[in-house]
Amino acid sequence: MITNITDARDRIQEYALKGRLTPLFIQGDALDVLRRCSSGIFDFCMTSPPYWGKREYHNGGIGLEREYADYISNLLDIFAEVKRVLKESGSFWLNIGDSYADKHLVGVPWRLAIKMMDEQGWTLRNSIVWNKVKGGPDNTLDRLRNVHEDIFHFVKYPRGYYYNADAIRSTPKKTRVVNGSVVSATGVSGIRYKRQIEFTTALSDAEKADAMAALEEMLVSVTRGDVADFRMIIRGQQRTTHSDSERLSGRAKELKDKGFYFLKYHPNGSKPSDVWDILPEDTQKRNNHFAPYPEDLCKIPILATCPHDGLVLDPFCGTGTTMLVASQLGRRSVGIDLALEYLKIAERKCGTLL
Repeated sequence: MITNITDARDRIQEYALKGRLTPLFIQGDALDVLRRCSSGIFDFCMTSPPYWGKREYHNGGIGLEREYADYISNLLDIFAEVKRVLKESGSFWLNIGDSYADKHLVGVPWRLAIKMMDEQGWTLRNSIVWNKVKGGPDNTLDRLRNVHEDIFHFVKYPRGYYYNADAIRSTPKKTRVVNGSVVSATGVSGIRYKRQIEFTTALSDAEKADAMAALEEMLVSVTRGDVADFRMIIRGQQRTTHSDSERLSGRAKELKDKGFYFLKYHPNGSKPSDVWDILPEDTQKRNNHFAPYPEDLCKIPILATCPHDGLVLDPFCGTGTTMLVASQLGRRSVGIDLALEYLKIAERKCGTLL
């Protein structure tokens, strides 16, 4: 369903109260539409605005400014409205690429992100590197090829935002028993740690006894499935992680006081890292829209930071990739774009699902 900017507020209010998954698309300028929206109505926002100076999009708009500072300023106006229309528990995921000007890599993503934090009070929770694996043709002779873009995860407040880490964990490998000994998913059986405890001169006899008992208890936890895997850090055998400073690291203090500590792996699997290897959309097979924003880019953000009954927003929705993935994952969504031709493509694309 595509609606006009004039009745955007009422249509969004009405849509937010209904349970249907068919996305609502609004034709209009993102800033104008968002200013008409009620505060605190969306649970989640993800978008990829037109990049500065890259190409001329249909209907003009963001990205055609003569100076990058004007581009950043215009985006800040829109993102201030995004912050207002998000719920207190909401998240904002921003994919944005960089640009060159007079052979100078401008640094647009981080210039923008820092202003969002310093001037608008956003909290940046993650900076993700999107490795596009393959890039387009690059005939320059004096620099490397560019094959990555930035994705930022912002929240309104440092605490209280919605986050479901279990929804994005990988399937853990299984513990097994070999020759009567428990062996973790990555081959940890405890035998090496027992020998280190037994022969180290860095632990007292009492500390050795405590360490051996704790190791046996940890192996029992692995057998039960309470812990998927672990590493044991023993004084004098392994170096402490992160920092040796007891002031900076609780683990360093634990190593000094007890002589050992454990690094435990979650039984439901590990979380994704902050480097994502995702191929861009294939621009060779379509003629209507040039952005390489792929479906897989949206899945982790939506699963992790949008509740199942949540409302998704994309103020630069283009041909509706965010909306499509939201529908696939059972979330309702609202997409805004200047170009009616893109919205018609988005509506057809999302309509095939529902």
